[in-house]
Amino acid sequence: MKIDVLTLFPEMFTGVLGQSILQKAAEKSAVSYNVVNFRDYADNKHQTVDDYPYGGGAGMVLKPQPIFDAVAALKAKAESKNSRVILLCPQGKRYDQKTAEALAKEEHLIFICGHYEGYDERIREHVVTDEISIGDYVLTGGELGAMVVIDSVVRLLPEVLGNEESHMKDSFSTGLLEHPHYTRPADFRDLKVPEVLLSGNHKFIEEWRNKEALRRTLVRRPDLLEKIDLTSEQEKWLEEVKKEHN
Repeated sequence: MKIDVLTLFPEMFTGVLGQSILQKAAEKSAVSYNVVNFRDYADNKHQTVDDYPYGGGAGMVLKPQPIFDAVAALKAKAESKNSRVILLCPQGKRYDQKTAEALAKEEHLIFICGHYEGYDERIREHVVTDEISIGDYVLTGGELGAMVVIDSVVRLLPEVLGNEESHMKDSFSTGLLEHPHYTRPADFRDLKVPEVLLSGNHKFIEEWRNKEALRRTLVRRPDLLEKIDLTSEQEKWLEEVKKEHN
């Protein structure tokens, strides 16, 4: 995968892309990153990328020309016919795990990180393929949102995580929140690990994990249960969990 990021503050990405899983993914050649200051594409000597909004109002609006030209150049360089151009904005589709999984199948992603009051609408209409919001709140710019999306996508790429099954049971990947985890010691200050996890009986352990995932989802995010089709066994476990909470 090739990931291009258009931003006015490329230094913000240095630490994030050069650490942990994102760095390892690049070292394994699973992904390459290219962070571009789109001021470099401005067609005026002062490299101005914003202007006052038509009709008046507070703030400045990003001009279309630098973004149009930058995206065109990046597409040509990538030689990809199916580049996804992602605009980070509060008006976008709420980001979720299924979107991350879909983006992880792409070859080329271009992220546009804006600042100021907003974007010229022609960018939205004629350049962008996806508008994404990471939540119902407003940030200073799109950089942090882009970092969130990049992290969640890159970890899904083949051979990036040490264990290929690591992400398959993550929260939201199955439609449920993930079950609790424990490690050594089995007894920490009289706080004990559930006996079933020490039993060695994989069937019982798997059943416990399934029930606890259902329990955690029921208590913390019951809305998720309305969006997934449970198996008959999961339906049975969910009823058991509900009785335990009544």
